[in-house]
Amino acid sequence: MTEKKLSPENFRIVGKNPEGMEKITRPNLSFWQDAWRRLRANRSAFIGLVILIIYALLAIFAPVLSRYGFSDMDADAMNALPSFAHWFGCDATGRDLWVRLWMGARVSLTIGLSAATINMCIGAILGGLCGYYGGKLDMIIMRIVDILYGIPTLIVTILVMVVIGRGIKTLIIAMCIVGWIGSCRFVRGEVYRLKEQDFVSAAQVLGVPNAVIILRHILPNIMGLMVTNLCMAIPWSIFQEAFLSYIGLGISPPNCSWGILAKEGIKMLRVAPHEVLIPAFFICTTMLALNLLGDGLRDAFDPKLRGTEV
Repeated sequence: MTEKKLSPENFRIVGKNPEGMEKITRPNLSFWQDAWRRLRANRSAFIGLVILIIYALLAIFAPVLSRYGFSDMDADAMNALPSFAHWFGCDATGRDLWVRLWMGARVSLTIGLSAATINMCIGAILGGLCGYYGGKLDMIIMRIVDILYGIPTLIVTILVMVVIGRGIKTLIIAMCIVGWIGSCRFVRGEVYRLKEQDFVSAAQVLGVPNAVIILRHILPNIMGLMVTNLCMAIPWSIFQEAFLSYIGLGISPPNCSWGILAKEGIKMLRVAPHEVLIPAFFICTTMLALNLLGDGLRDAFDPKLRGTEV
């Protein structure tokens, strides 16, 4: 038998013009570009991001552009309702609530973001080392975590505030002493699970350095959980600051935060309910925006979902 050779003519599409056909292509996106694309496609998460950006911009520029200072008092405007002169009204001493609200946002958002970020970094580093290397390092750190986990976080924070004093830096330090425990435990568990996967074993067999394996193979797989945990930790830090300020262990007057505004407003609930309802509204919307953004970032950073959308 003679072997027949196939020519390119045998693969020509009959009745179609190959040159006029549309090509199915997908843009070559990096990990971060693909995550941003999927985050924009998630409407609820993108709305949460927009709300947080607006609040951050108002916290930066609103007190600067206002004609009132956050501690200026007007005896004729005590407990005044919202008006063109005072957009959010005034408190019991005649101070403008619009300015005090955004000055308080500076403090609350700074404390929440700083404490949550520091806790996440410390927990991720310690948990990643324990989960990947194990051994005596894992045993020592986990025993320390078990001891600290049995002590209520709020009690430790209050003790630190009583010993060191009040202030923004003290609040952040107090929240960071035991706040990294949760992040350390869940990062350790995820890293311990991932290092047993085939792609990590293949990289180890090929002689890839441990630092490269952690940064390029393990970290992207836990990035979604870390970002979600961070977004959930920020509201917890804000609420903790608000509670400490409410019981008198937080920010010192005349400085203000959302917790201070809630503490002062609850006293005038029957006379001027807007003094507590307005701070409560912004606290609630900030918590909601952070939760929506956290869910969206979890999906956006999940490598399993990459490439599933065109």
